[in-house]
Amino acid sequence: MSETIAAIATGQDPGGIGVIRISGNNAVEIGDKVFKSVSGKKLASLSGYHAMYGRVEGKNDFSDEAVALVFISPHSYTGEDVVELSCHGGRYSTEMTLKACIDAGARPAQAGEFTKRAFENGKMSLTQAESVMNIVSSNGKQSAMAAMAAREGKLSKNIAEICNMLKDIDATLAAWSDFPEDDTPVVTEDELIKSLEKAEEKLTEVVEAGKYGCLIQEGIRTVICGRPNVGKSTLMNLLSGKEKSIVTDIPGTTRDTVDESVNVDGCVLLLSDTAGIRETNDKVETIGVERAKKAIETAQLILALFDSSEELQKEDIELIDMIAGRPSIAIINKSDKNKKIDDKYILNKIKHTVYISAREELGIEELKKSILSVTQLENLDAASGIIINERQLYCAKIALENIGKAIDDTKYGMTFDAINVSIDNALEKLFELTGERVSEEIVNEIFSKFCIGK
Repeated sequence: MSETIAAIATGQDPGGIGVIRISGNNAVEIGDKVFKSVSGKKLASLSGYHAMYGRVEGKNDFSDEAVALVFISPHSYTGEDVVELSCHGGRYSTEMTLKACIDAGARPAQAGEFTKRAFENGKMSLTQAESVMNIVSSNGKQSAMAAMAAREGKLSKNIAEICNMLKDIDATLAAWSDFPEDDTPVVTEDELIKSLEKAEEKLTEVVEAGKYGCLIQEGIRTVICGRPNVGKSTLMNLLSGKEKSIVTDIPGTTRDTVDESVNVDGCVLLLSDTAGIRETNDKVETIGVERAKKAIETAQLILALFDSSEELQKEDIELIDMIAGRPSIAIINKSDKNKKIDDKYILNKIKHTVYISAREELGIEELKKSILSVTQLENLDAASGIIINERQLYCAKIALENIGKAIDDTKYGMTFDAINVSIDNALEKLFELTGERVSEEIVNEIFSKFCIGK
């Protein structure tokens, strides 16, 4: 018998309504202790997916209007009996309603415990469970689409197809190895390699898409850099839609990195405006320049600004050479002024170049298109069921390595038993990815990152 748990399922900020979720064997009984319907009927008399209007009541003369919604096991989010009480969304009302439920016998739910129970009760796979938190935390269209696709089971389906391919190979090898004297079809090296390579190709697609899936979910570390007064802060403010960075005609205004999360056509950039790169005797500015260089080293995307109205300077050349070959966009700013810059050096070194006027807001759409192109997100089908976090990606990579080892072992004439070991190792990692076989320690770690009430 599972303990009955309760938590506020809506946010802590005041809102129109607040929802308190109760789940467990005694959920309906506890609901009846705290909720009184205007009709006088008990929640226990309701079948699933029915609601009643009334009041919730607790100690210290607490009372509030509420709607109670009942879900009967196994047809609920957690797979258990569930009661959801919707009261007014003020903090006092929701907290007092939760307290009433706890006083009536419920235990405060732990982080992610409702979704954990859904996973343990077979209502969803581990990848579907993880997607719940990703849906809640998504702040861009693509990340939301990827999370929703995982919640619908598309990622689990993609992984299951690969698992079935590997299980078929495993079973064929086992049958041939254990009963060679029977009429079992002979397994040739070419056929085995062909089957393994088909699984390898499918999983490679999953891994490659997963790299970008993690990017869109976590955000792309992006740095705006360049020498002083080329328009970095103006661009930062333009992309973020707010006066995040100080803009003046005085060089060296930005002394430290200024960070902001920016949504660019559904893609989230973790944007950093940095100090202008130049030689300076100012101790504070020197520290800012060093931090700018470190930010460039760790960035996943570099937006390098240059002044169209001036000739290339030594700092420009050094920056171009520093980022050549990196995921970067050369942004030639102040295109509304007379052009003096020799952009041939930039074009020869940096593949993606755009011309803008940050002050006049010209060329910004071209910049956004270039961002999607450089990050290779323009052709990503986020709704196809892609990997959405580093844990899943790690499992897929290890599985891919083991399939590659099985192919090499086959080419080197290793025994079927040895090849089976690599295939089984690959399957174990894929089962860990979906949660079909996963340790309690990993499960607890995953759900500990959830918020209370999910």
